[in-house]
Amino acid sequence: MDRRNFIKDSAMVMAAGSAMAIPGVGAARTKDKKSAEETFSPYPSPRKGSGIARDFKYNGDGSFKVLQLTDTHVIYGDPRSERAYENVEKMLQIEKPDLVIHTGDVIFGRPAEEGLRKVLGIIADHKIPFAVALGNHDSESGLTRTEVLDVIRTIPYNINTPADKGISKATNDVITLSGPDGVDRVLYLFDSGRSIGIEGGGYDNVHADQIEWYDSYSKEFAANNGGKPVNSLAFFHIPPAEYDYGLRLAGDDGWTFIGHMGEHIGCSKLNSGLFQAMKLNGDIQAIVCGHEHNNDFVMQYMGVMLIYGRFSGCDTVYNDLKPNGARVFEFTSGQRGFTTWVRLNTGEIENKVFLDPPMEANFKAHKEPKK
Repeated sequence: MDRRNFIKDSAMVMAAGSAMAIPGVGAARTKDKKSAEETFSPYPSPRKGSGIARDFKYNGDGSFKVLQLTDTHVIYGDPRSERAYENVEKMLQIEKPDLVIHTGDVIFGRPAEEGLRKVLGIIADHKIPFAVALGNHDSESGLTRTEVLDVIRTIPYNINTPADKGISKATNDVITLSGPDGVDRVLYLFDSGRSIGIEGGGYDNVHADQIEWYDSYSKEFAANNGGKPVNSLAFFHIPPAEYDYGLRLAGDDGWTFIGHMGEHIGCSKLNSGLFQAMKLNGDIQAIVCGHEHNNDFVMQYMGVMLIYGRFSGCDTVYNDLKPNGARVFEFTSGQRGFTTWVRLNTGEIENKVFLDPPMEANFKAHKEPKK
C-alpha cells in the first residue's frame, strides 16, 4: 500500500482491529518479553510502502503521552555518564509514556555502538516504543549518521525507518496518532545534521529536500482530512533560526515565555525555509528541539510554539540547569491543543501548561525565566 492510501484508510484499518495495535497503547503492556519483541521487530512499519514509522492509537481513556529525552551525551564506560542512565530510568518509571522521542546527542564519545545500546537499551527494557532524531554529536564518534541509525534500529522497540528515502541525512520519520476518525495528529522527526559544510561554518539545518518530503506528507494528510491541516508537531535537535528571531523581537511584541533561558540560541546561520513551509501548510503547532543544555523554555513566534526539551544528560558536558529531567507531551483524542510539562529528576513537575496555538502574543509566563 502506498503512502496516500495508508493515510486515507487509517480509520478503516483501526476500526478493523489491524495487527498494527501495539503493547502499551490502549491496553496493558505485555509482561512476556518474547511476545513483545516479536510484535516489535527491529524494523517495524504499519504498512509496507506507506513510509509511516508507526501509527499509534490513543489509550482507552483517550490519552497519549510522549516523553522527550534530549542531550544524554553518554560515553560508554565513563562514570560521568551514570547520571544520564539513572535519569532515563527514573523518567520512564515516573511518567510511563506511550512513546519516547530522543531529540539527539544520545552519545558523546567512543565506543559509539556500546554507548547507544546502553542508554537506549534502558527504554527497550521498559518495552516502550522509541524514536531518535539524531543530534550534531551523534556522528562524531567513529560512525556515520546512517551507521548510527543502523545500530539504533536493531535495538528492540525502536520505530525509526531506514535512512534510504532519497533525502538528506538519516533520521527523517513520520509518526501518526489516530482516533476514531483516522489520523488526528502527526509527529514529524527531522535530522538537523551536524555542520553546514560551507564557508563560514556553523551548525547545519533541515535541507530543501527534507522540506519537500515534509510538505508532501503534510498536503496528503490535509487532503485526506477534508482539506483541513492535521495538527502536528516537529521534533529535531538543532533549533531553526526562528528561535533566535523570536527572542530578538521579544521587546517589540511585549513577549514573555515559560521556563528557563540560560544560554544563547545555537541555531544555524542559514535559514532553510522550513518554518515558512510549516506556516504555509498551517499544520505545525510546535517545534521541539534540544541542543541547548541550559534552556527548557516555551515561547510563541508567529503562532507556532517553539519549545526546548529539558536536559536529560550527565557530566560529560556542561549543564548549569539542574537537576536534569525530561519534557512530557500529553495529547487527548479529539482535542486540538496539548499539555506539556518538565519532569525533574527530583520527581517534581515544572511549568505545566496547556497550549492551543495560535495563542495570544503575551501568554502568561508561569515562572520567570532564568537569566
